[in-house]
Amino acid sequence: MMTLRSFKKGLATVPTATAWSPAELGQAIGRQELFTKQSPQKLKTLREHALIESAVSSNRIEGVEVDQKRIGTLVFGKSALRDRDEQQVRGYRDALNLIHTQSAKLPVSEQTIRELHRLARGAVGDAGRYKEKDGDIIERFADGRERVRFRPTPARKTPAAMAELTELWTDGARERWVPPLVAVAAFNLDFLCVHPFHDGNGRVSRLLSLLQCHHAGAEVGRYVSLERVIEQNKDRYHETLEQSSAGWHEGKHNPWPFINYALWIVREAYKEFEQRVGDIKAPPGEKSRIIVSVIKRMIGDFSIAQLQRECPSVSVDMIRHVLKQQREQGHVTCLGRGRTALWRRTGK
Repeated sequence: MMTLRSFKKGLATVPTATAWSPAELGQAIGRQELFTKQSPQKLKTLREHALIESAVSSNRIEGVEVDQKRIGTLVFGKSALRDRDEQQVRGYRDALNLIHTQSAKLPVSEQTIRELHRLARGAVGDAGRYKEKDGDIIERFADGRERVRFRPTPARKTPAAMAELTELWTDGARERWVPPLVAVAAFNLDFLCVHPFHDGNGRVSRLLSLLQCHHAGAEVGRYVSLERVIEQNKDRYHETLEQSSAGWHEGKHNPWPFINYALWIVREAYKEFEQRVGDIKAPPGEKSRIIVSVIKRMIGDFSIAQLQRECPSVSVDMIRHVLKQQREQGHVTCLGRGRTALWRRTGK
């Protein structure tokens, strides 16, 4: 909670290197509406692939492996489970289904966090219960050496820490101390530093990030597995987490390496999503509507090239056609001639 606590006090300023990420992600979220109205069958396929990849990758990051031939059965079937690893993969699937179907009604609360842990742990052992014993995060090397990477919040202080963390999240979401997706990454960092469970903290942190992204309107995790993108870049995940957790207990940590990494993961997922669905045809009039909505969001003068970046699935001829219509209707005016001419909204 040390990161969100500093945000609440106004002690943290979003660095310039970070500030552009929420803006870029805001544009991707704006384009998301167009893509999610596309071919239902293709989107269904993407959702199925994302569900499989998320359940497998998030567990594999933690060393949980299952037979590749059994993955489809584990994620979509109801057959009997063979071992503890399969139980955890199916449990993670159940947690994903809960988020994807109930996110609007699912608050970021201690009850939700414990339920996600219960599901991800396969509903056995300590599932859904905070840790009862202290435990350091240990890094083990191939030659047998070990080192303490981080000492989490002690078990006796964990319930109070989690109560504060969820309260800070609720306050921050209402008061918007920082851009929503920055807050998601900050919460994720604080959660991992508290480390409230004996096992399964990484998996729960990724489930919570998915849920919080849904709340922020960034629903790319339905179609592209955020967990798989993290797994493909897990060295950077561990590196930035270690950088940002140093000094966390004293409130002297630097949260931005981890926050920047978390924002980068979401951006990469959106890039992949748009590449996969960008060739789908939009329903009649939909592309014109999207161009108009982008024009209305423009601040100051803008160019056709800028509109192209905001509407990657729309041809330049369509953009010119819509601009011509908007000019004839008095909504925009052209400030020059040629391909580099700037345009301006008239306010009408």
